[in-house]
Amino acid sequence: MMRRTVFGTWDPASPSEVVGRFSRLESPWWVAGGLAIELAVGRRIRSHGDIDVLLLRRDQHVAQQAMAGWQWWAADPPGSLRPWTSDEVLPPGVHDIWCRPGPGDPWRIQVMLDESRGQEWVSRRDPRVRRPISTLGTTSADGVPFLAPEVQLYYKARTPRPKDEVDFDAVLPVFTDQQRLWLVDAITKTYGPHPWIKRLQG
Repeated sequence: MMRRTVFGTWDPASPSEVVGRFSRLESPWWVAGGLAIELAVGRRIRSHGDIDVLLLRRDQHVAQQAMAGWQWWAADPPGSLRPWTSDEVLPPGVHDIWCRPGPGDPWRIQVMLDESRGQEWVSRRDPRVRRPISTLGTTSADGVPFLAPEVQLYYKARTPRPKDEVDFDAVLPVFTDQQRLWLVDAITKTYGPHPWIKRLQG
């Protein structure tokens, strides 16, 4: 799906293209966003205007290795893009990197950075929400690593958009009790009362 933004057009890479670029890396990575939800349920849910790849902040420079020769642009809050140089370590406030093959080309991959301490993933929104990095994601039958859906929905829960509600509805029937409990605990800690909690506990 092509998508236009104030920063140019998106023509998202396919999951198989992402695998081809990132599978050579030794650092962990996961397809995130709505596509992670689709990989969890094993079917198409909706259209997607981009593709997200999650890296741990400590491994940020492997994005440049995976997309050598491309342009990498850091998304500085509250909403601007700037070139990301090969020797720059992005600060904690920068969580997104937009990537494209060259000037004027559509954006193809968005890299998202998240925090970690030792062998634990730590939510950038609430350091009390954490889990072993080894449990942060899994791999689809066709070899695509993807973010655990309960972790993805935790981020989507802050201010759910219509597409986030679609994702929640799609994945809820396949959640295990453990996934439901983890998400209820994480949402409660970070956001307090939330309309998803009752459905997760139902």
